[in-house]
Amino acid sequence: MSSLTEARISEVRAFNRFYTQVIGVLRAGMLDSPYSLTEGRVLFELAHAEPMETGELRSLLDLDAGYLSRILTRFDAEGLIRRERSAADARKQVVRLTSKGSATYADLDRRSAEQIERLLSGLPEADQGRLVGGMATIRSLLSAGEPRPEPYVIRPPRTGDLGWVVQRHADLYSGEYGWGTAFEQTVAGIVAGLDFTKDAGWIAEAGGERVGCVFYVREDDGQAKLRMLLVEPSARGMGIGRRLVEECLRHARADGRERITLWTRDCLVSARRIYQAAGFRLAGEEKGAENGVEVNEQWWTLDL
Repeated sequence: MSSLTEARISEVRAFNRFYTQVIGVLRAGMLDSPYSLTEGRVLFELAHAEPMETGELRSLLDLDAGYLSRILTRFDAEGLIRRERSAADARKQVVRLTSKGSATYADLDRRSAEQIERLLSGLPEADQGRLVGGMATIRSLLSAGEPRPEPYVIRPPRTGDLGWVVQRHADLYSGEYGWGTAFEQTVAGIVAGLDFTKDAGWIAEAGGERVGCVFYVREDDGQAKLRMLLVEPSARGMGIGRRLVEECLRHARADGRERITLWTRDCLVSARRIYQAAGFRLAGEEKGAENGVEVNEQWWTLDL
């Protein structure tokens, strides 16, 4: 082994020791919870999938069958999962989270996001970008040749982002649905009314380019609105829309809101699927028109 190779191995091992300490992997329970890192990862996979076969879960996480069985037995005893025979193959077992399991995962997810937020908040904006970019590079290099989703970043708005939000809404929906300047004026009015002392927003970036956005508008009656969700066509299918909505809902809960509402149109099928998956329900609708095009406007609501 050359001295250069030895030095590189030493640096990688040093980084591993440093980062595992930073995120608390070595503690008995992750994020001050009774669950290990592996148990938390099992909850994550079950929370982001339809009912999953145990064999598929074991293969996905590269876990020993006995180890996974012990984890699932514990989760079953605590009421976090439900196990049943596969309808397609009775020899196989499928697992899904119960409502208690979903709530447990949501709590771990919230704690994880807060931990990373604290980590990032100690760095200037430029250094945050360098850190996240470096992490994306590590993932890209070490998973070369493997099918994987494109890495993306969710960040707060910066100078120039709001103009992009108006332009992309106008260009995208004019091209896809024929909506004209009246719709662009509506979006511009929403942007002009944002007050970032109480409102919030998030921009999604992939490959250094803006590819999505969503905004949170606080109201005085204990409610809030989710507004201007957009994902570029080139970035659809990456989970960005779902992730943006999750960020908005997490913020609404932290802001003490009791309910969040949104306005959309029935032709925006992909967006409506994301809202339904997040728990929103249709509250009302009425027919309208946009630039001579008939539209069906809808209002959705979610109790937090």
